[in-house]
Amino acid sequence: MEAIRLSPLDNIVVLTRRVEAGGRVRVDGVELTIDRSLGLGHKLALRPIAAGEKILKYGVSIGSATCDIGPGAHVHLHNMRSDYLPTYTIEEGRLFRDGA
Repeated sequence: MEAIRLSPLDNIVVLTRRVEAGGRVRVDGVELTIDRSLGLGHKLALRPIAAGEKILKYGVSIGSATCDIGPGAHVHLHNMRSDYLPTYTIEEGRLFRDGA
């Protein structure tokens, strides 16, 4: 088993070992093709996730998609943001200063 879905409500899966680019992962009858090499613990979209949609892990929201995310795509700070903690990446049009 290369990946696990932690809750039936989740729209992501978590890798249980390293998977190389082009590798395939099968979870809950869904086969995902990985577009980049990723290691243990990284998240993949189980199904299409629309921009603004909540990312669900353990059946609870861990953030929101900042763009559309396709099945098998890596889900991380480049395409999601935390709804609870600051995400320290530069977002287009955002200035970083005290409280901004």
